[in-house]
Amino acid sequence: MHSEFDARGAVGTARAPQDEPIAIVGIAALYPGVRGADAFWRSLTEPPPPPGAGAPSLADIEVDVAQFGIPPAQAGALTRMQLLMLEAARECLEDAKAGDRTLQAERTDVVAGVCAGLDRQYANALRVESSRYARELERAMTAPEFGGSARTAAQAADELRTALVRRLGASPHDRVGEMASTIPARIAGAFKLRGRTLALESADATSFLALAHALDSLRGGLSEAVLVVTGQREEGPFLRAALAAKGLIAAETRPFAADGDGFALGEGVGALLLKRLSSAVRDGDRVYATVRGCAVRHEGRPGVFRYSTSVERRAGAARAALDSCGASPESVGYVECGGYGVAHETRAELDALAAVYAGAGPGNVVVGSVRDRLGHTFANAGLASVTKAALALYHRRLPAQLPPEPGPGPEPGPAFRTLPEPRKWLREAGAGPRRAAVSGASLTGTLCHLILEEHDPDAAAPAAERPRTARVSAALPAAPSATLSAAPEPIAIVGYGGRFGDAPDADAFRAAMLTGEDRIGPLPESLLDRELYYEPGKLSLTRSYTDQGSPLEVPEQPPEGLRIPPRRWAVMDAAQRVALSVAGELLARRGPAAAALRGRGLVATGTNLSLARERRAAAGLALGEVESAVGGLAALGRLDPTETATLLDLVRERYAPEPGPRGPEDLDGALAGGVAAVIANEYGLDAVPLGIEAACASSLAALDVAVGRLRSGSVDYALAGGVELPCNARDMVLCSALGLLSHGRITPFDAAADGFTPGDGCALFLLKRYADARRDGDAIHGLLCGIGASNDAKSLIAPDADGQVRAMRQAFGQAGFDPADVGYLEAHGTGTRVGDRVEIAAVARVYASPHRRRPLEIGSAKSFFGHTFAAAGAAGLLRALHALRTGVLPANAGLTTVNPELELDRVPARVSTASRPWESAPGRPRRAGVSSFGTGGINYHVLIEEHLDGPR
Repeated sequence: MHSEFDARGAVGTARAPQDEPIAIVGIAALYPGVRGADAFWRSLTEPPPPPGAGAPSLADIEVDVAQFGIPPAQAGALTRMQLLMLEAARECLEDAKAGDRTLQAERTDVVAGVCAGLDRQYANALRVESSRYARELERAMTAPEFGGSARTAAQAADELRTALVRRLGASPHDRVGEMASTIPARIAGAFKLRGRTLALESADATSFLALAHALDSLRGGLSEAVLVVTGQREEGPFLRAALAAKGLIAAETRPFAADGDGFALGEGVGALLLKRLSSAVRDGDRVYATVRGCAVRHEGRPGVFRYSTSVERRAGAARAALDSCGASPESVGYVECGGYGVAHETRAELDALAAVYAGAGPGNVVVGSVRDRLGHTFANAGLASVTKAALALYHRRLPAQLPPEPGPGPEPGPAFRTLPEPRKWLREAGAGPRRAAVSGASLTGTLCHLILEEHDPDAAAPAAERPRTARVSAALPAAPSATLSAAPEPIAIVGYGGRFGDAPDADAFRAAMLTGEDRIGPLPESLLDRELYYEPGKLSLTRSYTDQGSPLEVPEQPPEGLRIPPRRWAVMDAAQRVALSVAGELLARRGPAAAALRGRGLVATGTNLSLARERRAAAGLALGEVESAVGGLAALGRLDPTETATLLDLVRERYAPEPGPRGPEDLDGALAGGVAAVIANEYGLDAVPLGIEAACASSLAALDVAVGRLRSGSVDYALAGGVELPCNARDMVLCSALGLLSHGRITPFDAAADGFTPGDGCALFLLKRYADARRDGDAIHGLLCGIGASNDAKSLIAPDADGQVRAMRQAFGQAGFDPADVGYLEAHGTGTRVGDRVEIAAVARVYASPHRRRPLEIGSAKSFFGHTFAAAGAAGLLRALHALRTGVLPANAGLTTVNPELELDRVPARVSTASRPWESAPGRPRRAGVSSFGTGGINYHVLIEEHLDGPR
């Protein structure tokens, strides 16, 4: 067999100048009473509807599900946000009218941003949790005052379970349909886009981080176009209650009010299609505006999450954005402020802007905030602001700002003014292009600033007059013009930590891999109540047919040296506590002299974007819905209203629901992006926190974002990896309903493989640019040489070899070495016969070579610790890194008979059941590949290399 790796493997790695303008070529806007870019602009330039006019909410927007090719069996499992984002993507692509060259599907990414849980996530959590309520109802009804009949009590419990399944909805596809990463995956599938696909969250900086990642991908040559979609809805009462407990919710948002006491939580979904300006001009695209500069900074402060009030740091972010594109403050005519309506935050923002723009003439800079019309749309807030600024540049008009009530706002400074009504954006002759700035912040401590510039279409008139279409092409460009002449600088792995199953740290994880014995067994009753949730041998919407897993022990105390109050530690999600402890291990491993991290950083953690604590709290807040269903049960028909009320009180007392938010720390313990934020803040890092979900590929997606930020020069270091704890009743039940779990235990590549077994885990890696690591004298544990990503754009659940091959080839296009040089592959290895067969088929297409000196060793960490979902890629990378460092190839557990359908001889390759020395020629580095593939057709592949020169 010959390798199919050729020149096309390097497609998508040409780098653009880091200051090349990025064009906004498509806009979608879905807000209450607004649909489309034109309607959005009108809403900003016309008087708002009078109070009480009854403007429609996002619930009134109808979406035709059929047009997106969604199978009827999956339609019931979709979140409402998924439908709205599909519609926003459609409108944005249609608005772009991408020119006669069409979009290059292979190199068009989809990035979605959301914050807090989605409706189906809450409904599924309540449905599973309500089984416990039904049991308490049954027990209470056996009391003499309620009849004492065990038969009637059992009938009532069964009737309640059935009623809740009907009321809350239930489908075998719930586990897939509820995931945030299913949204960008579904968009990719609907429009046949095959680039990088991920969802992310960073509280109310979510949109800014999505845009920053898009800029890195475009300027780094990884993408030809990026579709960014962000949205926020009130999916349930949790987010509002948690924000209120922080003291941030008010009746209305008054962006510049001197006595502002909070914001009104708004709803909205928006989308932007971005391209490099050179590509947009080439393709004849309409350009609304260009993004010239971007700066994202963080103030890492221990304690409860809160907005930064540091004028110095806010001014620093603004200056950094201006410096990144060589723009002077005097060239900016409009500043779109965060304006969240919190008085001290508003004062800090305006004082910082006054310091930066002090050189502008009196009243030369107009300030405003879209929050006066929309309220605070949280995850969507940054994108709404950028859309407003881009449309102002495109229309060359300055929008009005609604005056704060009841009185004037704080004085913004002599250079600034607000407009009572829209007016033409005048420009003096020879003054250069019109520019706007967009400012934003997050309650986690992140600060954001963007610089936008108008585009002169006359400079590209011949191209702009070409006919436009909205087609999407799968054709490759001419040979996540694009071929790299030299491999980019490798990224050094200078720190690591991990915790999986019964292995409390990374060293114990490595030791377990050498034993050949898995760490899988029956889950404890505290994680899986067998009476309620276990029914072997049966597919069910409310029970699991297996009780096997690999749980870890959640730390009971904060890491040494951190002072976290008991109340705050108690309300942290278990994933946050585990990740914080693993970060402590990573930093401690570096030693006291190297532990301090200097410069700007990023903390990117792959994780489920709706954490378990949030879901439990949301279920507790929705208890009234369960009790409403109890009132309609036929089995209770003989009870009068007083008896029913007494019964409900008794059941509630026994059931003891998770309490709702009671203090300012409750939201912190529920945010998925809070996993990264607690690390950044408690360790005092100037590192922007970001939660990333790409299904089972989340860890490598986080790594990909980190590498992009490092290579763009945006950060000096990055802490990246993943964490998830799926050994719980909810995940077991939902995965079992779709038949994803093994009836025994996971056995990757075995002839008897029948599914995966869940496992808890976390691994984190500290990354630096190689030259910086050498300069700083860091111990370098390995070099990350290439990372590739793709989307199948075919099926949400079925693996696809073509997509996996594209990710592998992308990685080799950056690595500077051939697949035949790789000695070990840490495979995804889900332990399903179809998944294993497709994965090895894809491996054969890339790694097969007559020049291979010895068989490719293949293995999977899942055989020891199960499938750790968002942490799976991190587990694989940690295992491969250990193999590089120690020169020992790890064993695989549970393997009895290698599945002959894999045809390993095509590579050739082998799967070993015992550890063995990893032989290598003197002076020749060992090299390994790591694969991670996720639901939704998301594929990632990483290439790492042994470091032979310098401290290890």
